[in-house]
Amino acid sequence: MFEGLDLGNMGKMLEQMQEKAKALQEEAKHVELTAKSGGGLVAVKANGAGEIIDVEIDDSLLEDKESLQILLISAINDVIKMVEDNKKSQALGMMGGLNPFGFSK
Repeated sequence: MFEGLDLGNMGKMLEQMQEKAKALQEEAKHVELTAKSGGGLVAVKANGAGEIIDVEIDDSLLEDKESLQILLISAINDVIKMVEDNKKSQALGMMGGLNPFGFSK
């Protein structure tokens, strides 16, 4: 059942995966994702690590607190989803080149 499983290489492969994951985390800090709401009246920018790095608000919203709050929430939720999708995409890309079970494709 486990004839093709090479346990000797598992530790090495796990180390490679950890190194690649660290490199991806560093790269993620340089990725910028932007979500807009209200037709561009509010824009929220985050890096790939999920840190909000900029918020732009159109001056016309400064007198309408309720609308501003709604549009900010929408843009923040959208950019958080973009960050999560980006992380999933990177993780799938990282796993694509590794075959932990040593089976031939």
